[in-house]
Amino acid sequence: MEENYKLYLGDSYKLIKEIPTASIDLILTDPPYNLSNYSTGNIKLSWRKDINNDVAEWDKVEFKPIDWVKEFKRILKPTGNIFAFCSYNLIGKWHEAFDPEFDTFQFVVWHKTNPVPKVFRAGFLNSCELIVCMWNKGHTWNFSNQREMHNFIETPICMGPERVKNPFHPTQKPVKVLEHIIKIASKEGDIVFDPFMGVGSTGVAALNLGRKFIGIEIDEKYFKVAEKRLKVAAGNLKLFKY
Repeated sequence: MEENYKLYLGDSYKLIKEIPTASIDLILTDPPYNLSNYSTGNIKLSWRKDINNDVAEWDKVEFKPIDWVKEFKRILKPTGNIFAFCSYNLIGKWHEAFDPEFDTFQFVVWHKTNPVPKVFRAGFLNSCELIVCMWNKGHTWNFSNQREMHNFIETPICMGPERVKNPFHPTQKPVKVLEHIIKIASKEGDIVFDPFMGVGSTGVAALNLGRKFIGIEIDEKYFKVAEKRLKVAAGNLKLFKY
């Protein structure tokens, strides 16, 4: 039976070196935003559930896009694409590191239709996140139609049955957003790689669309949830070989 996913528990900066050169079709990932310094902590309210405005401990570890250029370029096929979620404070660093290395550097805006409310009505709601994307000439690209190919995606944040409750992951991305990107930037049978897998949403989206998946996660509690979710998505546990 064809094998379709492999998950690694550990430090992705080290484990990525085990991935063969020019073997990945799409890197789709959600690394730390390093927003911890800007967080004011959870907001306690008497009339509703506390607003979760805190950031996980892993976000406090500095993420430098420049550190990932060499390995991302090495493992990516000439026809491959890179998509990475980021925030306003890092987009300049992504551009500085990756724009000189690829023919094209662009970004997509993900608009969240149900963002956390601004209960004190100070400033704008944090309703948008950025996704940087890079590729070279000849890259895989499934252009559907003009209306669907805006660099703008609009969905609710991850909620309901899809949202993992235990352990809670504060930046879990909706499968719908990930599937939209995967459909455009890869083909069936391609390998999608996520070095910051979290609870495995990229893997679920990849398997849903007939792609293969490689994921790395350093937090064991998230890793175990990802294993369970991908087992369901794949139908049964399978090993993965290159």
